[in-house]
Amino acid sequence: PQPKPQNTGRDEVGQDLDTIVEQGHMRFAVYEDYPPYSWEEAGKPRGVDVEIAALIAESLGVEARFAFVAADENLEADLRNNIWKGPVIGGRVSNAMMRVPYDSAFACRVEQVVFTGQYAAESIAIAYREDAYPDEKPVPAYFRFDSVAVENDSISDFYLSSFAGGQLSGQVMHYPDMARAMAALDAGETKAAMGPLGQLEHGVTERLGIHQPPLAGFAVSRWTLGVAVNFRYRALAYAVDDAIFAALDDGRIEAIFASYGLSFQPPVR
Repeated sequence: PQPKPQNTGRDEVGQDLDTIVEQGHMRFAVYEDYPPYSWEEAGKPRGVDVEIAALIAESLGVEARFAFVAADENLEADLRNNIWKGPVIGGRVSNAMMRVPYDSAFACRVEQVVFTGQYAAESIAIAYREDAYPDEKPVPAYFRFDSVAVENDSISDFYLSSFAGGQLSGQVMHYPDMARAMAALDAGETKAAMGPLGQLEHGVTERLGIHQPPLAGFAVSRWTLGVAVNFRYRALAYAVDDAIFAALDDGRIEAIFASYGLSFQPPVR
């Protein structure tokens, strides 16, 4: 069990909505080196989540500032480090964290965080070399014999490694991230790659195709993404949600995805 919200220490350093507006800027935690969602290019923040965060800040009349953070061992640790408590050594919490998967059971368990501003969905897909599959697109069963690239310790990795009692594990090729997995696919080192649709689309070339076949036994092949805010700042959470709702309604968020060449998947509410 996690510490109860009322037992949060006095060194909690988040800020309420009035303070954010008064100071003129809002700090967002985004994952580092995570294209097409968040990364730095020539010192400038880029990515879908960066631009959506900027929309939120604009709606509050403040500047968006970014903390690029490394993923910890799990989502609970990410939220603890970046939203409600802060890292063990150095650093501080942010006002909001982007790209937080929403799950009602998880939200009930992590009482220190408000899950708000659901802005998109993500889903698992398979990229493949079109010359390797000229007639039929690959499905997981093909990977008993055909190589497939995945990111280390991702849900695609876990799924394929356990599929059919581990019969595919010998053909699963591991890479540090999906960008390198897609580069390997394009170079012909593997016949397919499996991962989140947005990351596959970001790395696709004219030699590659992408599809989303039924995935037998895949418990969570599609999920909703939103924003995390410290539970103490409900007014800020409501303001974030209003900003996201408006940007979904008028098409600004869909346009951001399109500007990166990505399919927009609406949040599952």
